[in-house]
Amino acid sequence: MEWSMSISRHFVLAAGGTGGHMIPAHAVAEELMARGHHVALVTDERGAKIPGIFDKAQVHVLPAGRMTKNPKSWPGALKAILAGRAMARRLNETFRPTAVVGFGGYPAMPALLAALADGVPTAVHEQNAVLGRVNRLVAGRVDAIATAYPGVERLKEKYAAKVHLIGNPVREEVKQLREEDFPALTEESVFRVLVIGGSQGASILSSVVPEGLSMLPVALRRRLQVTQQCRAEDIERVRKTYAEMEIPADLATYFNDVPEKLGWSHLVIARAGASTLAELTCAGRPAILVPLPSAMDDHQTANAREMTEAGGARTIPQSRFTAVELAKQMQKMAMEPGALQNAAKRARGCGRPNAARDMADLLESIGHAPIVNDAVRVGPTPTSLNLAGVPA
Repeated sequence: MEWSMSISRHFVLAAGGTGGHMIPAHAVAEELMARGHHVALVTDERGAKIPGIFDKAQVHVLPAGRMTKNPKSWPGALKAILAGRAMARRLNETFRPTAVVGFGGYPAMPALLAALADGVPTAVHEQNAVLGRVNRLVAGRVDAIATAYPGVERLKEKYAAKVHLIGNPVREEVKQLREEDFPALTEESVFRVLVIGGSQGASILSSVVPEGLSMLPVALRRRLQVTQQCRAEDIERVRKTYAEMEIPADLATYFNDVPEKLGWSHLVIARAGASTLAELTCAGRPAILVPLPSAMDDHQTANAREMTEAGGARTIPQSRFTAVELAKQMQKMAMEPGALQNAAKRARGCGRPNAARDMADLLESIGHAPIVNDAVRVGPTPTSLNLAGVPA
C-alpha cells in the first residue's frame, strides 16, 4: 500500500526543556503540521513555558526523573520516570500516535519507554556530535536514529543500519538567510560582530571579547560595530568598557531577533551549542567558537569539529581563550583579503537546511514504507529500516 501525503497521522514529540532540545522539536512539529498531521509535545515544566513555540500543538507536562551520579537520587528519579511512563501510556491510548520521537533530555525518556511498551514505532534525534545519555539508553531499541553530524561519538557501530544523517532543524527565518549573499565588506565598510553565548549569555565572552577587540589595529577597531548578548550582572560593565573604547555596541540579555542579526553579521563569536552551529552553517557565517568546557561529554568541542575542519570557523578552547588569542585570530580572519568570505562559504557547505523536512520524511516512513532519504548516512547505506514485523 502506498501512503498519500494527505493522510493525517498523529505524532508525539518528546523533548527536554531547554532550547537545544525544544527548538529542533518545534521545527519538526511545524513541518509535520504543515503536512496536515497532528502533533502532541511531551516535555517538562521548563519546556512548556518557552514562549512562541508549540502554540498549535497539544502540550503535556510529564514527570521525568534525572539520574545523577549520586545513588541517593536514583529511587526518586526512577519513581518519577515510571509515573511519567504511565501517563504517556494513557496519552498513547487516547492520541494513538503513528510514531513517538525523542529529541533528548530526561523528559523524553517516559514517552519513549511508553511507546516501546505499547509497540509504537520510535525514533530519536541527536542534536550533538556525542550521543546524549537518554538516547544512549534507548538506541538499541528504537527504530531509527537521526543525527546532526556525520560522526557521532558514543554511537555504536552495530546501530549503523538505522542511523540517518538529518542535520539540526532550524527556524524558517534562518533558512531564508541561506538564499542571501554574505554582507558586503570592504576595507572601509562597517565590520559587524555578533557575540552570542547561548540562551543565558556567557560571562567569559563578556570578559574577554571587549578587551580582545581593544587590541585590534586602530584601522580595524574604528570600523567595528558590536552586538553582544550578556548576562544581567555583566551588561553595565561591558557597556562602560565599549563606551571607553568608542566602539558602538548594542547589548542585551536576550535577543529575540537573532536571525536578523545573523543576517547582517560578518563574524560571530559564540559557544558551540548544537542550535548555534546549525544556524551558523545554514546561514553561512564565519565564527570564532569557544566550546563550553562543562558541557556533558564535552559535546560542544565535538560539535565545533566539523565546521572548524571545513575552514568555516576557528575554535579556541576556553582554557586558551584570552584577549590576546582572540585578537590574533580575528586579525587573521578580518585582515586577510577574502578570508571571511571564504570562511562563510565553507561554513555554508556544512549546513543541512532541509533537516526538518528530512526528519518529517523519516517519521512518516516509520512502520509504513521504506525510508527514502537522500541525506548522507552514517555507516552502511540501508534500503529500509528493519522494523519489527516489517520486512526489510
